[in-house]
Amino acid sequence: MNDELFAELLESVREGGAILRGERPPSRTFVVKEPDVKGIRERYKLSQSQFASLLGISVKTLQNWEQGRRVPHGPARILLQVAAKHPEAVWDVVRPSGRAAYR
Repeated sequence: MNDELFAELLESVREGGAILRGERPPSRTFVVKEPDVKGIRERYKLSQSQFASLLGISVKTLQNWEQGRRVPHGPARILLQVAAKHPEAVWDVVRPSGRAAYR
């Protein structure tokens, strides 16, 4: 690594440390909005039991999300984003096609 690149990398690390210590504000921030699980379910016009089955989760998990006791993370959060923005994709995957299932 040449000296110029190393100096740039070192400055970035120092800047990151200063931001983490609260000595310097970050140049930008990101706000990730929590999914409106109940709203998504209601747009599908499904009961909690039906929607939980559609997503492959327990009814209790769905209830905890809807009532704000827990927040979906990781793959569940992504699945909810897909369900919200592309319901046709979710229906396409879960709707029986009349063909033999994969084994």
